[in-house]
Amino acid sequence: MNTYDIVIIGGAMVGSSIAYWTSRDPAFKGRIAVIERDPTYEFASTTHTNSCIRQQFGTRINIQISQFGAEFINNFKRYMGGDAPDLPIQNYGYMYLADTPEFASVLRDNQQVQTDMGAGTRIMSRDEIAAAYPFYNLDDVICGSHNTLNEGYFDGGTIFDWFRKKARAQGVEYIKGEVTGITRSGDTVTGVTLSDGTGISAAKVVNASGPRANVTAQMAGLHVPVEARRRYTFIFDAAKPLDRDLPLTIDPSGVHMRSDGRYYLAGCPPDDDPAVEFDDFAIDHGLWENKVWPVLATRVPAFEQIKLINTWVGHYAYNTLDQNAIVGAHPEVANFYFANGFSGHGLQQSPAIGRGMAELLVHGAFQTLDLAPLGYERIASNTPFVERAVI
Repeated sequence: MNTYDIVIIGGAMVGSSIAYWTSRDPAFKGRIAVIERDPTYEFASTTHTNSCIRQQFGTRINIQISQFGAEFINNFKRYMGGDAPDLPIQNYGYMYLADTPEFASVLRDNQQVQTDMGAGTRIMSRDEIAAAYPFYNLDDVICGSHNTLNEGYFDGGTIFDWFRKKARAQGVEYIKGEVTGITRSGDTVTGVTLSDGTGISAAKVVNASGPRANVTAQMAGLHVPVEARRRYTFIFDAAKPLDRDLPLTIDPSGVHMRSDGRYYLAGCPPDDDPAVEFDDFAIDHGLWENKVWPVLATRVPAFEQIKLINTWVGHYAYNTLDQNAIVGAHPEVANFYFANGFSGHGLQQSPAIGRGMAELLVHGAFQTLDLAPLGYERIASNTPFVERAVI
């Protein structure tokens, strides 16, 4: 009973997506175990996310990943079955604001790639932005990049619930436990050991352990450049609510803001952004007063009178090489697989990553999207896969 064809270490959004897609493949006849150290997911990146999806990337593969993510969300009931809910995307879009000619050029270049692939992105002049969204202060803005086609908020929590529900219904076993060891015989991983001493044999092992990805890799004698980084979220109310949705606005300062139901949401990285311990969710209260609120009030003058409602800290699984996902098998330990380093994009990318990983695990190759540009080989050669649209 402790022998599985596939063991997935980490049962949050990405791990559960892989379990769902693999177990639904008619060609897969084996056993899958998902090992999760905390089934409450209290501190998982998945449960601290802001749950948005965008097409506005600068590389074709990241755009394709998001396009399938949007297709999956928009057709959620078809994928999950008739009893699943409809989960429309709230298409207020992302609004990148450029205050320098250099960044404006980046936005224009990215927009060309995006529109060539069917995205609805358009470059807006300062006057066009002002006409569509008169609440912005645009004195320093040259242009913006905006897209309201399959771009905005989606209910990631419900998708996560259904990934787990359907995976279990398709035979996947979820095991509560912490992996403390991975056994190898030469260039082959043979199994994992849990903190209670339980040994589990595995033909294939998938590292889907979020910010702990490198801890897991090191157990197998490997390395992946992923570390935990704190990211802050603030929910606030406005004395003078805006008369229309606030797009997910990426301010040149690094602060982003958007509508969140009747309230508003803002977020940002800290000015000093080191790697942190996995249990470090300390809140820097000065960040709101000294950085976030001043930016909000400057960019949207109606936000001069706002009330902070809630604050939380989550962790990015931050890929220090290039802030892109690391997906696929290790080139030498071929039955050890990575699904790591999403750097804040994991929730929106999970449908395509789960599907692609299932193809690789079951069929030995990607069949829909070619995720090879995100493979581990670039990590081994220290060759970044450059994505210019990173938040």
